Amino acid sequence: MTSEMMTMQRALAAIMSGNNLTREQARDVMGIIMRGEATGSQIGAVVTALRMKGETKDEITGFAESMRAHSNRVEAEQEGLLDTCGTGGSGIHKFNISTASAMIAAAAGVRVAKHGNRAMSGKAGSADVLEALGVNISLSAEQAADCLQSIGICFMFAQLYHPSLKHAAAPRREIGVRTIFNMLGPLTNPAGADRQLLGLYDRSRTGVVAEVLDELGLKRAMVVSSHDGLDEISISAPTQISELQDGKVRTYDITPEELGLTSRPLSAVIGGDAAENATIIHRIFNGEEQGAYREIVLANAGACIYIGGAAPTLREGVEAAAAMIDSGKAAAKLTCLIETTGEVAHVS
Repeated sequence: MTSEMMTMQRALAAIMSGNNLTREQARDVMGIIMRGEATGSQIGAVVTALRMKGETKDEITGFAESMRAHSNRVEAEQEGLLDTCGTGGSGIHKFNISTASAMIAAAAGVRVAKHGNRAMSGKAGSADVLEALGVNISLSAEQAADCLQSIGICFMFAQLYHPSLKHAAAPRREIGVRTIFNMLGPLTNPAGADRQLLGLYDRSRTGVVAEVLDELGLKRAMVVSSHDGLDEISISAPTQISELQDGKVRTYDITPEELGLTSRPLSAVIGGDAAENATIIHRIFNGEEQGAYREIVLANAGACIYIGGAAPTLREGVEAAAAMIDSGKAAAKLTCLIETTGEVAHVS
C-alpha cells in the first residue's frame, strides 16, 4: 500500500469518526488528489464525508492552498485587485450578475481579475456569457496579465488555470451533490486578487468562508448569500453579508431599500441561456433596461466598487454603479474588453 493511499484512508477514517482535519492534513489530501494519486472512490468518499460532517475553516483553507499551488498563475499586482465569483448551486437560473458587475466595477476604476467557468448548475456560466458577448475567453496567463495591465480587467477561464482538477472531474460528476469543490473555485483566483465579492449558496457558511479568505491573505471581501436562496445580493429579500476588513469579519443583513433600490420579485431576475443573458447585459449597459435586471446588477456592482475602494459606503457604491451605466462607461469597458481580447486572438 502506498503512502498516498494510507494518507487518504487515515483522513477518511478521521472524518467519518467526526474528527476535523488540520490545515496541513487537508493540504496533503488535496495535494494527493491534484497529483492524480487518489482513486475516484477515495475522492468521492472523502469529499462526501466532509460534506456530511461540515467543512471547517482549516479544511477549506488547506484544500484551497493546495489547489492554488497546483494552478497556473497570472503575474499581476495584487494590491487592490478584485474578483467577483460565486459558487453557483442555488438552483435558481438567474442571469450572469457577477459578470456584468465586474465590468461596471472596472469602468469605475477598480482593477478586476474575473475568474470563472462554464455553467455547472445553471444555463450559462461567466465563460459562456462572455463568449456570447464576443470576448475571447481563452487567454494564456501572460495574455491575461497584459489585458489587465492594458485595460484594467481580464477574464481567467478556470479550465485553463486549474488543469489538475481533471483528476476530480469524474467523481464530482458521479456524486452529483455539492461538495467542498463547489467552494474552491472562488477561493483560488489565479491572479491572487486581494479583494472579492463572493456569492455563496449556503447562508450558514458565509462567516466561515470570510474567515478562509482572511487566512488566504485577502484584505477586503464580502461573502453574500440572500434569504431567498441567491448566491448574490438580492433585490427580492434581505441578503446576509459577512464582510472582511482589517482582519475582522462582521456579519449583517442588508435590504434592497437600504441600498436605495426597489424590492422586486425573484422571478424578475431569471435569465436564460448564454445568448439571452448576453442580450440582457447589453440592454442594461445601453440603458434600455431600467427594471429588476438593472437593479440587481447595481446592488452587486455597487458592492464591488465599495470593496474595491472606489466608494466609501455600499450605498454610494450602488450610486457609482448607476453612474457608470448611465454615462456609457460600462458599455465602453465591455467594448474595450471585446476588442482587446480579440486583438490577442488575432496576434496568436
